[in-house]
Amino acid sequence: MIVKLYPENPNEKEIRKIANVLRNGGIVIYPTDTIYGIGCDINNAKAVEKVARIKDINLKKANLSFICYDLSHISDYCKPLSNSVFKLMKRHLPGPFTFILQANSKVPKLFKNNKKTIGIRVPDNNIIRELVKELGNPILSTSVRDEDDIIEYTTDPELIDEKFADMVDIVIDGGYGDNEPSTIVDCTNDEIEILRQGKGEIEV
Repeated sequence: MIVKLYPENPNEKEIRKIANVLRNGGIVIYPTDTIYGIGCDINNAKAVEKVARIKDINLKKANLSFICYDLSHISDYCKPLSNSVFKLMKRHLPGPFTFILQANSKVPKLFKNNKKTIGIRVPDNNIIRELVKELGNPILSTSVRDEDDIIEYTTDPELIDEKFADMVDIVIDGGYGDNEPSTIVDCTNDEIEILRQGKGEIEV
């Protein structure tokens, strides 16, 4: 099912409906400030496993991210941040970045890869942020990739719906997506390292 929402002013009634679908173990494809993502409620183990099957990824090895509404919930899932890392994140979020941080014991066990790290996203997109706010906890995030190596990322929500309609519960049409992923910033060591240069320009 495809649901049309507008980033400037997402329909609250539809946001509530989609949040309920997530609470009940549903899988949703949604827009971000970069590429479209596919995800679920991080606390629903069956839904997380379903996303892994759809993407054909191993949860123990995969680099999955959480989408948060803002930085207020970061301490719920990550080990204490240094002042410099917190300021760096505050300066760049919301924005097209994934910050890799050390996970703490509150992170659902399914997400603890061998490195015990977690990616944190706060996209500059009202649709997904309002959805996270309504749900009350972060949403798992992994990108909607395309099998076509030339295209790499599908940007048209209607084409995404055609491809994934049988696998997910809802595709949110928030307009055309970007085809450039987020910039990945590793903050797990003393030296901040850019693992992937994407849409976001980091200012250390």
